[in-house]
Amino acid sequence: MNETSLQALLSSLCAMPQEAEWIEFKQNNEDPQMIGERISALSNAAALMGKDHAYFVWGIEDGTHKVVGTTFLPRKAKIGNEELESWLSHHLVPTPNFRFYEFVAERKRIVLLEIPCASYAPIRWKELAYIRIGTYTKKLLDHHAKEQALWQKFSHQAFESGIADRGVADDAVLSLLDFDAYYRLTKQSLPISKSGILDRLVSEKIINESTTNLFDITQFGALLFARRLSDFATLGRKAVRVVDYTGSNRVSGGREYIAQSGYAVAFEPLIAYIGSRLPNNEHITQALRVETQVYPEIAIRELVANAIIHQDLEMQGDSPFIEIFSDRLEITNPGIPLISPLRFIDERAPPRNEGIATFLRRVNICEERGSGIDKVIDAVEKWQLPAPEFSATERHTRVNLYAPRTFREMSSKDRTRACYQHVSLMYVFNQPATNASLRKRFSFHDDDYKIVSKIISDTIQEKLIKPYDPENRSRRHARYIPYWG
Repeated sequence: MNETSLQALLSSLCAMPQEAEWIEFKQNNEDPQMIGERISALSNAAALMGKDHAYFVWGIEDGTHKVVGTTFLPRKAKIGNEELESWLSHHLVPTPNFRFYEFVAERKRIVLLEIPCASYAPIRWKELAYIRIGTYTKKLLDHHAKEQALWQKFSHQAFESGIADRGVADDAVLSLLDFDAYYRLTKQSLPISKSGILDRLVSEKIINESTTNLFDITQFGALLFARRLSDFATLGRKAVRVVDYTGSNRVSGGREYIAQSGYAVAFEPLIAYIGSRLPNNEHITQALRVETQVYPEIAIRELVANAIIHQDLEMQGDSPFIEIFSDRLEITNPGIPLISPLRFIDERAPPRNEGIATFLRRVNICEERGSGIDKVIDAVEKWQLPAPEFSATERHTRVNLYAPRTFREMSSKDRTRACYQHVSLMYVFNQPATNASLRKRFSFHDDDYKIVSKIISDTIQEKLIKPYDPENRSRRHARYIPYWG
């Protein structure tokens, strides 16, 4: 916040008839333990009361709200050898992105601590969560009704509905957000007046009108249209990263690229950069050999878009991460998948970030009907690449696209995965999956049906597919469906 925004915020806080559960005034009390407990209590109370932020202000007389000034110097305060802000962060879980502001009002020093509301779990201080009851700070576990209400709030909140920057002047809004990109992507004419542009951004919930000539930039708006995500304290670590390694492992060293802009602005340059770093491969089409990048662009586009819209934005310090190796492309996003990776091909996973997903679909950046993974599998089969691998770790979702391999170079797992994905794709397309269709998938001749029969048998053994008609004894002409079909 700038000086004007801070002065306006202080005036509005002091105008409150009494301390609210999301506001605390002090003069000089700078006890670190007290501050940690208050951050937890105020953040949790703000969430419960539907406020984006809570505020702890030093230099204001409690009761009268008179500006008296403070001697508290947060940036010089230390606990042992550790700075106060760092010490507080270490003991708060999840760590809120709180921020101290120091300024002068009525010729008196003021310290304002801005605390984001808890967003997906109660903020704990030294393993205990606190809450405000009136003007008192209490342990949350002693107030079961408040705790239940708080968890109920979390189930309905979305990260993208929060505020990335508040109290921003109109010119600063247009400086921080790439409004030209918004009009270009939505195929609208750019208004001739500044007010026309701002009104449209308000209608899209990219910004909210705060007070006269001041606006709040939503996290939804900044995530999509920031000129630089690093301009926003809560979003600086949300930029998509790409690392291009020189070999097949991370030891080989690589070049890093960070898509600094919001996702809608950065998407096309990001896809172009990935394409420029990929090796070429001979692709056969209509009996002609053509040199093209090693992975189909449609697969890269869909998978990168999926990583963006399905990421868990609440995971601090983490963002979609793309790694280019000599033998594969890995795309990782924070957050475990909401459905089994085996069902990506047929089920539409609910996006964690519905607003972002809706807008990216609207401007044709990602698939509208949830069939993006179907397109990925279809393109991979047409290019006769190894089947992509979808997996989940304890905190992330990952997909591997593999560079060309001969059949002999494929492991048994590679072959059964390709068989399962082919059978699933045919089922989704309402087409029969047979030994013949799998021979085409693997580029085999008709007399190689026994090899394919072995792959089918192994995939059935893994309980990934099953016969369409178990009574049919002709394996050569049998049809197969996925285990969930």
